[in-house]
Amino acid sequence: MTGYGSASRQVSLGAGVVADLQVECRAVNSRFLDLGFRLPDECRGAEPALREAVTQQLSRGKVEFRAAWRVNAAAAGAAKANPHALGALNSDRLTALHTLQEQAQHVFPTAEALRMSDILRWPGIVSEPRGEEEGWIAATLEAGRAALAVLMESRHSEGKALSVVLGNITSKMREIVKTIEPQVPQYVAQYQEKLTARLAEALASQEQSKGGIELMERIRQEVVLYAVRIDVAEEFARLKTHLQAVDTALTGKGPVGKRLDFLMQELNREANTLSSKSVSEECTQAALELKLLIEQMREQVQNLE
Repeated sequence: MTGYGSASRQVSLGAGVVADLQVECRAVNSRFLDLGFRLPDECRGAEPALREAVTQQLSRGKVEFRAAWRVNAAAAGAAKANPHALGALNSDRLTALHTLQEQAQHVFPTAEALRMSDILRWPGIVSEPRGEEEGWIAATLEAGRAALAVLMESRHSEGKALSVVLGNITSKMREIVKTIEPQVPQYVAQYQEKLTARLAEALASQEQSKGGIELMERIRQEVVLYAVRIDVAEEFARLKTHLQAVDTALTGKGPVGKRLDFLMQELNREANTLSSKSVSEECTQAALELKLLIEQMREQVQNLE
């Protein structure tokens, strides 16, 4: 299932300057759990704990954490009072960048010169205040866990809606079974009579002899046995049992994704058996409709936790 959560915390950088740390957590559908982290260097120490927090609550989905920070606007006064509060220029790198620009302009005279904003964003030009490492880790963990909690709530809401969709599909499957199951004995009997008549017609010339009579009796016995083999009462019983298990899983608590994966396989197996044993167009059509609905459920179930 998909989900999104975000949370923010503040981190002191010293000299009266405060950073606003924003952590976002996104999840998209995936059969397996795939974690990704895009954190600033200051926040990377929190990654192991965040990873553990996710694995304790999720077993499926592609989950990504992102974090970014900026100096709080309320700290502008402190920054003006202390010019170094927001960081210090690296004069060596600044000189090297200036030299590099002159060389580039010599080769490309019409190239646009670097703007001040470009220079200040150049890696290593400004040594930003970092604050204490423990402060960054603690703030990242707090914001990350809060963002994860919001994400879990959104996934819970989506899961409830998805349960309704799956419940509607199981209801449709029950209607198909309810419609076709009482008619199956009639279809089997008709097929048995038709098969017996065809065989009797083919062997009519041999019925007058003793051996011919014995042969016809043996054929009738085989037809009866074949009718037993194509009986699908057990398949319908198992279908209804599996559908009940699906409903029980959807209304229960805790992860149900893997349990429903298994039930989808069992439902599909029974639908395939119904199709292979079919002796009428109506049975074949019912089996195809069941398989289509099972496939719709399977696609949704892969996204459930």
